[in-house]
Amino acid sequence: MKVLVLNSGSSSIKYRLFQVESMGVLRAGVVDRIGETGPSAVRDHGEGFGRVMSDLSDSGAIGEPAGLFGIGHRVVHGGEWFREPARVDAGVLDAIRAMIPFAPLHNPGNLQGIEVALATCPGVPQVAVFDTAFHQTMPPRAFHYALPRDLYDTHRVRRYGFHGTSHAHVARRAAALLGKPPGSLNLITLHLGNGASAAAIREGKSVDTSMGMTPLEGLIMGTRCGDLDPAVPFFLGAATGKDPGEIQALLNEESGLKGICGENDMREVHRRAAGGDPSADLAIDMYGYRIRKYIGAYTAVLGRVDALVFTGGIGENDAEVRRRACEGLSLLGIAVDEARNGSPSRESREIQREGMPVKILVIPTNEELEIALQTIACIGNNAGPEEPR
Repeated sequence: MKVLVLNSGSSSIKYRLFQVESMGVLRAGVVDRIGETGPSAVRDHGEGFGRVMSDLSDSGAIGEPAGLFGIGHRVVHGGEWFREPARVDAGVLDAIRAMIPFAPLHNPGNLQGIEVALATCPGVPQVAVFDTAFHQTMPPRAFHYALPRDLYDTHRVRRYGFHGTSHAHVARRAAALLGKPPGSLNLITLHLGNGASAAAIREGKSVDTSMGMTPLEGLIMGTRCGDLDPAVPFFLGAATGKDPGEIQALLNEESGLKGICGENDMREVHRRAAGGDPSADLAIDMYGYRIRKYIGAYTAVLGRVDALVFTGGIGENDAEVRRRACEGLSLLGIAVDEARNGSPSRESREIQREGMPVKILVIPTNEELEIALQTIACIGNNAGPEEPR
């Protein structure tokens, strides 16, 4: 049996085919330039998915599409409808569509990918796996904003959180690495990449996370500013004459590391810092400082921290960021071992200093594998959508 995982964006479809019994990857790829112009462009998601299925068939990875055990789809925003993955039906599609105002750059592409897959493979069970679902266990004190209550009741303005699939995956892997049940551990998980978020996980459940109603809040990211005085956009509108759309683009696409030093790729930021660029050094210092603040805050939230987990492209590969993020936290039981931290190993590993009570783990994330596992479990349980809370 085989399960196909799709991540459909506005201009691309990433795909990975898994063997169910072993969870080994049989085929992976990406179809991009969807909706663009030029000789190698792809007309629309229908043509894009056709290329995916052609590649899987031509390579011998699958025979007939009807032979697939299931198709799992990444969906960025599920709002309050979904605490778990859900079998796709008309109600699920309507809910994803209703969440487009909360994730206008992501949910439309996610939805198009699902609709095309349903039309092409009508007999194959299909499952939506939501980035927001893992964080639906947050208590009201964590997910509410201090705004008039009717804005939540009428418009559902609240913290949702993202990267939930990654946080869930590395939390489970951390438990396996430590040889303990997931429900027995308190973890702080740090997904650090071009997008970045932190999560406080108590006994296997998310109780707080740094991203908010949108992915803009929280940690400093490649092009997103993260936490910001809410008055700044109003000031910028008056001072620069920019309209709300332009300011939103500035905060999401021109800020973060890119805004501080002109580069959003942390590898290039390090190269420039090593060459003496003070703005690049400032960017790294600010990046680590913001993470460190969240580690301290989530230590207070959890009371007891069993492990701190680094994942994502930066979290897994950047020893300097890990060092700066943990710097000065020995009173909280958190300190890295320089030799362990500097190891170039790509495997899951511990990097804490000997004798420190809090484990520090580096665990590669695998969101596609997590989506595949959740898809298989959902099909087995015949799960459906939940009612909004």
